[in-house]
Amino acid sequence: MSAPLCRLCGAALSTTFVDLGMSPPCETYLSADQLEDAETFYPLHVRICDRCLLVQLPAYVAAPDIFSDYAYFSSYSSSWVDHAQRFVANMVAKLGLGPQSFVVEVASNDGYLLQEVVRRGIRCLGVEPAANVAEVARQRGIPTEITFLSERSGKEIADAHGRADLVVGNNVFAHVPDVLDFARGLRALVADHGFVSLEFPHLLRLIEGRQYDTIYHEHYSYFSLRTAAAALAAADLTVVHVDELASHGGSLRLMCSPAATSAPDETVQRVLDAEAAAGLTTVEGHAGFAASVLEIKTDIVELLAQAAQDGLRVAGYGAPGKGNTLLNHCGIRTDLLPYTVDRNTYKQGRFLPGTHIPIHAPEQLALDRPDLILILPWNLRTEIVSQLAYTREWGARFVVPIPALAIV
Repeated sequence: MSAPLCRLCGAALSTTFVDLGMSPPCETYLSADQLEDAETFYPLHVRICDRCLLVQLPAYVAAPDIFSDYAYFSSYSSSWVDHAQRFVANMVAKLGLGPQSFVVEVASNDGYLLQEVVRRGIRCLGVEPAANVAEVARQRGIPTEITFLSERSGKEIADAHGRADLVVGNNVFAHVPDVLDFARGLRALVADHGFVSLEFPHLLRLIEGRQYDTIYHEHYSYFSLRTAAAALAAADLTVVHVDELASHGGSLRLMCSPAATSAPDETVQRVLDAEAAAGLTTVEGHAGFAASVLEIKTDIVELLAQAAQDGLRVAGYGAPGKGNTLLNHCGIRTDLLPYTVDRNTYKQGRFLPGTHIPIHAPEQLALDRPDLILILPWNLRTEIVSQLAYTREWGARFVVPIPALAIV
């Protein structure tokens, strides 16, 4: 079998970044009548391109198979909705957006961000491939096109609605198998005077924070600023400003403009310098991640096995995609984690892929009064610990697996 090719520069991919074995697609939550059916597991073998240094997962699972019917609804995270509100307020002030403006969000999900744009009387449009999620946004009064963004669809949308003063893409850039076609779609959507804002987890923080559970089949690429800027430059977009964010374990927000309309400011070079200092300008500088992954796996399995031996009651909190990577890689099943809970009603009553751990409503915690609660969406640790303050009544403790095992 020939080596896969880099989605950015086309070179053969022969160098491993980390190999997490086989895992099912992380958002394929199962119903009870599917538990006896066969599941398809795909490799989670991440490579790094020797030529352009893009860290990437080959497209083992096609994007339409993942995103056409999707289980993630952004509005269930209060902190993420707050993040979106702050972003909109900042963009309105910074770019002078008003009733005369037009904002497009790509991967607009259930309208968690554009509802704030609508509230301010600014014309907007969502672009969302998951029909079930897009319908929720439409019910909120947010006009939404159900499609994947590409150069072709971007031009069609611009022809129908006009080109945007601001194009937003939060946590979508890593989710597209054809990054160059997607980048060209962004360029087709944005006006020559406009800006593109992209947020995505930063590879530097993934490595530093040992965030290997953010590797799953819907995350095709793991970007540094260097590699993201290269993909955007190929579509005539220049990164002119960078904000470093705490969200999702450490993210970048890139402000981009059509080439030659604005010059990069000092924030761009500052992040590039940090990446260089961490060794991300060479293949060798990316080494060592696999060893840190093994340490996390060992620690969490040993803790849960000891808890079972000691007769402690254990439950999980959350059913995020990242949690499924962690649980499948560690081989954790219902003997070590009997169930998890999630606020997303779409997931309640279903089972996690691969592990078949049942998902209940959060109220189950008060009924069972577990001794340990494993927080799977560790990036929302502060929000979740606050939501579950009532568990202190019976002395519950929280287990946070990333970046290192911690008991709160």
